[in-house]
Amino acid sequence: MDEKMINALNSQLNAEMYSSYLYLSMGSYFESEDMSGFANWMRVQAQEELVHAMKIYDFIIQRGDRVTLTRIDSPPTEWKSALDVFEHVYAHEQKVTELINQLVNLAISLGDHATNNFLQWFVSEQVEEEESSSGVLKKVKMANESLSALLMLDSELAQRVFNPPTTPTNV
Repeated sequence: MDEKMINALNSQLNAEMYSSYLYLSMGSYFESEDMSGFANWMRVQAQEELVHAMKIYDFIIQRGDRVTLTRIDSPPTEWKSALDVFEHVYAHEQKVTELINQLVNLAISLGDHATNNFLQWFVSEQVEEEESSSGVLKKVKMANESLSALLMLDSELAQRVFNPPTTPTNV
């Protein structure tokens, strides 16, 4: 692979690890607010982000290159409300979508068809990520500070379970 592509993929691997940290931090916030269902949603999200990071890790190695792990920034630890958290989640997922799009654009510009093909999974995944976070955000907005509505939503989010991919993490 071209060095620019390797560096960009390593950077994305770091971004996926940061996303996992971010969602764990959000989960911790929700635990401190006694909203264990919201915390569960974040824990599942954190696990998914680790899978994304490992897919990139495995792909880099499969292509015969080396993974370079770098420092992961500390995520925020405080939010004003569930609404504030999910506004942050949705904005974060939109940012990740842009990062994936930039990777695709780089792969295309380099004529790296294998990496472009690999990245299409992430393109589809980001559609799901934005839909999922947007859906919860809309429900939190509908709850509009109603304690009973938030408790019902908390109960709903407690039902989310992590489903590891059934396909190998490498391409």
